[in-house]
Amino acid sequence: MHDVSLPTGFRAHIANIGIKDDTDDFTVVASDVPCTSAAVFTRSRFSGPSVVVSRRHAEGRTLQAAIVISKNANVATGAEGLANAEEVAASVATSLGIDASGVLLTSTGVIGRPYPMDRVRAHLASFGPPLDVDDARAVATAMMTTDTHAKVAEAAAGTARVVGVAKGVGMIEPDMATMIALVFTDAEVAADELDAVFRRVVARTFNSLSVDTDTSTSDTAAVLANGLAGPVEPDVLEDALHSVCLDLTRQLASDGEGATRLLVVRVGGARDDDQAKRVAKAVVNSPLVKTAVHGADPNWGRVAMAIGKCSDDTDIDEDRVAICFGDQEVYPSLVDEAGLAALSTAMQADEVHIGVDLGIGPSSWTVYGCDLSDGYVRINADYTT
Repeated sequence: MHDVSLPTGFRAHIANIGIKDDTDDFTVVASDVPCTSAAVFTRSRFSGPSVVVSRRHAEGRTLQAAIVISKNANVATGAEGLANAEEVAASVATSLGIDASGVLLTSTGVIGRPYPMDRVRAHLASFGPPLDVDDARAVATAMMTTDTHAKVAEAAAGTARVVGVAKGVGMIEPDMATMIALVFTDAEVAADELDAVFRRVVARTFNSLSVDTDTSTSDTAAVLANGLAGPVEPDVLEDALHSVCLDLTRQLASDGEGATRLLVVRVGGARDDDQAKRVAKAVVNSPLVKTAVHGADPNWGRVAMAIGKCSDDTDIDEDRVAICFGDQEVYPSLVDEAGLAALSTAMQADEVHIGVDLGIGPSSWTVYGCDLSDGYVRINADYTT
């Protein structure tokens, strides 16, 4: 595991402000100069105050700092929670000497508990530059809640670098999971172009991820580009952003609560992208498919069942559908008992692939998830107690 530094011009501050006694729970990453930016957020009707504030700040597509408060979501906390979120963003902005509208605030953890503002204010009173952390892995570690490890990814984009950090293992079915993903780059890119590129990337990565079908109240994915490495060809930057976000997506799926295997589902031969994604999500979200993967059971009938649930897609015809586990077709070309036993052995790997061809059209989509174990039930049965 190698160190990953933040791109040129970005530095961080990490601290414990007393939400949890034993781990860091407060992070600020700031750029030396204003950044062009893009962000997408949860569509939950219970969006947290951090999302409400950040959605407003992100509209200008110019951000300079991002805050992460972990172990406390500050969701469903009413007018007080919103006022507290605004105060945190404004206080950090004042300390950094920037406008509050340049600050993105994210928060993740238990719902229904307001920030412990006496402790937050005590820390913010002493907060200020210079920020002393250059380690992206330390930033990702401070963001963790029930994550088992820090999630970091990096890629080159011409003369620039793209570095991403993320957290999230449960309540993940992004709809733009408790998922937060922050991407930083020193590439120079126009705000409108960055926004379009980032939305395309998010569609194929974070929005193609599901651990447990539950959309968080706090989902936030954002990119900040400070331009200090100069301009980058648009397709080169998009490739780098996609590489980083896909890497983080796979890490998030692999670290799903109680997960033992990464599940990758690809649907091809679809009428359009929406159909391909819809069918792929039906498969990856099926508890019966997920438990079969956990038990290394190549029960293709459960995949057929999940496809069949897409009942509004009347052009899906079972006589044209093919299902594969890995490279092995299991429907309509049936596998004998020896073949199924070999597939079961193969499914004990860390990564399991399921393929579906609908036989309708040219479109395809890939989604990422994980198996379902008793560990998921245990973690979430005891989450607040």
